[in-house]
Amino acid sequence: MNDTFLRACRGEKTAYTPIWIMRQAGRYLPEYQRVRGGVSFLELCKRPDLCVEVTLQPVDLFGMDAAILFSDILILMEAMGAPLDFHEGRGPVFAETVRNQAGLDRLRVPDAEAETPFVMETIRLLRRELQVPLIGFAGAPFTCATYLIEGGSSKVFWETKKMMYTAPELFHALMAKITAATIGYLQAQARAGAQALQLFDSWAGILAPVDFVEFALPYVQEILAALRQFNLPLIYFANNGATLLELSATSGADVIGLDWRVNIGEAIRRVGERAVQGNLDPFALLLPRDQLRARIGRILADAREARGHVFNLGHGVHQFTPPEQVRIAVDAVHELSQRS
Repeated sequence: MNDTFLRACRGEKTAYTPIWIMRQAGRYLPEYQRVRGGVSFLELCKRPDLCVEVTLQPVDLFGMDAAILFSDILILMEAMGAPLDFHEGRGPVFAETVRNQAGLDRLRVPDAEAETPFVMETIRLLRRELQVPLIGFAGAPFTCATYLIEGGSSKVFWETKKMMYTAPELFHALMAKITAATIGYLQAQARAGAQALQLFDSWAGILAPVDFVEFALPYVQEILAALRQFNLPLIYFANNGATLLELSATSGADVIGLDWRVNIGEAIRRVGERAVQGNLDPFALLLPRDQLRARIGRILADAREARGHVFNLGHGVHQFTPPEQVRIAVDAVHELSQRS
C-alpha cells in the first residue's frame, strides 16, 4: 500500500508530495465516457461495479496517490427524501424545494447502510482492489442546503440567503437535519473502509465571514468532531474560501483544501498547524508542458513550509481537459517534489 497521501495528511515526512485531483474520475476521460454511455449519471452512482471501474481509472492511468469514491454529494439528499434528477446542461434538480416547515418535515435522517448500500458496497469492493488510500466524502451542510432550497444550482442564492436572514430558525433546523444525516453517512463510509474523509463546501465562499460563523461553520465542526473517533485524516474544502481560511482552520479538519485564488504559501501561514491540499488552477492544465511544470514547481516551492502538502487542483478537473495534460501534471509533481 502506497500510504504517502495519508502520511502527508498527518503532517509526516514523505519521500515526495502526493497528488490526487478533484473529479479525477470523470468526463475528461474517454474510459469514463465509455462506461457512462450506457447509463444515466444517477444509475452510475448506484452501480457499485461501475463505480469501482471509474474510481480505478485515473489511479491506473496516471498513478494517483489516492482514489476518491465515485459518487455525488447530493446522493445523501435523495436518501433524505428529496427527489433528485440530473439534467444535461442544467445539472442537479430538486423538484420539491425546502423553503418552509412542510418541506423540512418531508426530509428524514436516513440509515446510511440501509438507504445508500451501494455507496458502502463500492467502498468495500474498492478496498480489495486499491493499492492507494481511498477517500470517502460528503457535501458540507451549507452547500447541500443551497441545493435543497434553490432547487438546484444557483448564481445569486436568493432563496438561501432570504431564508438565512428572514427565517433563521428554519434555516438552522434544516442545517441540523442535514448535519445529523451527514454524520451517519460518513460514519458508515468509515466503517465500510474509507481511509480519509473529505467535506466539500462548494458554496461556502458566497458567505461573509460573519455569516459563515453563524450559519455554516458550527455544523462542519459538529460533523468533524463526530468523525474523530475513527482516527482518519479529515479534509475540509471551502471553495472560493480565501476569506475564510482562519475560520476553516478551526473546523477540526486535519487538512484544509485550497482553491487557486490564494497563494499557497500565504494560506499555509494563515491556517497554522494544518496540512494543506491544493491548489493549481484547473485551467492551468491547458498550459504548454514546460509552463505547466514551472507552475507546479512554484506551488511546490511555495508549500515547502507546510506541515503537510497534498497536491491537488483548486477545484475539479474540467471535462474538456486533455487527459495527457493530467499525466504531465502528475509526473511533474512526483518528479519535482522528490526529496533525498
